[in-house]
Amino acid sequence: MTQSKSRKLVAIGAPGAVTDVRGRPLLDLRISVMDRCNFRCPYCMPRETYGEGYRFLPAAERLSFDEIVRLARQFAAEGVRKIRLTGGEPLLRTGIADLVGELSAIDGIDDLALTTNGVLLAQHAAELRAQGLARVTVSLDSIEPATFRRMSGGFDGLDRVLDGIRAALEAGLTPVKVNAVVQRGVNDGEALDLASHFRGTGVIVRFIEYMDVGSRNDWRPALVVPARELRDRIAAAWPLVPLAPAQPGEVAERYAYADGAGEIGFIASVTQPFCGGCTRARLSSDGVFYTCLFATAGTDFRAALRAGAGDEQLRRMICATWRAREDRYSELRGRDAAVATERKIEMYYIGG
Repeated sequence: MTQSKSRKLVAIGAPGAVTDVRGRPLLDLRISVMDRCNFRCPYCMPRETYGEGYRFLPAAERLSFDEIVRLARQFAAEGVRKIRLTGGEPLLRTGIADLVGELSAIDGIDDLALTTNGVLLAQHAAELRAQGLARVTVSLDSIEPATFRRMSGGFDGLDRVLDGIRAALEAGLTPVKVNAVVQRGVNDGEALDLASHFRGTGVIVRFIEYMDVGSRNDWRPALVVPARELRDRIAAAWPLVPLAPAQPGEVAERYAYADGAGEIGFIASVTQPFCGGCTRARLSSDGVFYTCLFATAGTDFRAALRAGAGDEQLRRMICATWRAREDRYSELRGRDAAVATERKIEMYYIGG
């Protein structure tokens, strides 16, 4: 994506929103409600690091629901229109549907979504929808049991994930999206199987290039399968028709199956960086505000909240942090070795 095109996309969605150094508005907030997960995916939480003795956040160190809602209101006042709940695994957080209900009532929030590994989704889908959740994204890298087990860190729960997807469809949490991280030599040979499984079901599969998020996932460029390679492979089986972006700052390249069997997407953050149109901020489960998925540091909002900061002070902090934002890590990754080797915040901590 060229810089001029990115700025054009930004301008379309920017009215009233605070903008950063590069003119990108703050429109999307991803809130991690839980740093724990019941998977140990090697590219996110490798078991060698996050074993039984690993110290996750005690409950008192996580933001409370009241604190999350209060911060979400301030972000909405500064232009945020979309909120996505993430983790870790957000459905491990007790009472998550109650939080959804409170967030869905905030003025200005037009889209409330949740990303999950899907294992607990079947038991929560109906209540989440009733409380105001609009849609879900399920992280699912393979529908082959052995590969699923490998990529989830040894978890035997593929049937439960598929049940969760069906429950989400039945509850109306649509469009349901499936995000699949593709790694060379691991699951790239199963991309057609995954696409075929969900063709015609209303589920949108999005293939994601393997990224160097965090510092512990053994990322190497050789493991990246370019999105264009996957797109060409799938188009050879089922012709594809390009679709226009559904909204400003959208990260996936969208395609429809020419035979009417639905939609598919490709997220090429490594080979085709989209930093120029990025409108996303992230809030960790302990209240640190990050302006990039590849951030090395953030702004501590929990400390401000618990020190008695007023709403106006919180909004000033939001604006000051975003206005100073210059992040474009994915654009710089291939140009500056020093940038690529900086120690980054881990994905499980701030959400993908």
